[in-house]
Amino acid sequence: MSIANVDRVQKHSSDHATEEIQKQTEAYVVNSSAQGAEGIDRRLAELNSEWDIERTLETHAATAILVGTALGAFVERRWLVVPALVAGFLIQHALQGWCPPLALFRRLGVRTSAEIDRERYALKALRGDFESSGGVDEENSALGAFEAACP
Repeated sequence: MSIANVDRVQKHSSDHATEEIQKQTEAYVVNSSAQGAEGIDRRLAELNSEWDIERTLETHAATAILVGTALGAFVERRWLVVPALVAGFLIQHALQGWCPPLALFRRLGVRTSAEIDRERYALKALRGDFESSGGVDEENSALGAFEAACP
């Protein structure tokens, strides 16, 4: 995957939404670190079930397409405009990394898979998964681990 594909959602998100997501992610890392190994393990388990922006968009789009198609078939044909619009949004998102619902989901804090992975790697670094000596040095902070995972 090229760099452009990894960052395309962030490039099309508002700076404010991206900054808020970054701040929240930093807070998760710091809070999990403060709770020790159990907190880190708990947060890693939560990350395994977190939905990224792609899954969120796909699920909501599929739901809107199904509902619009059913309404168009059984209630009023004009409802068929809904699946047509949603399909257009999906194509736009696939090609450009942006579609109208993206701004809403980003404001709600839905992260990209890369943003989720950065938190995951920071937590694993704090836990000592990448070091043979068994942990992060005392002078390294939770934010240091997060910054190392977020080039």
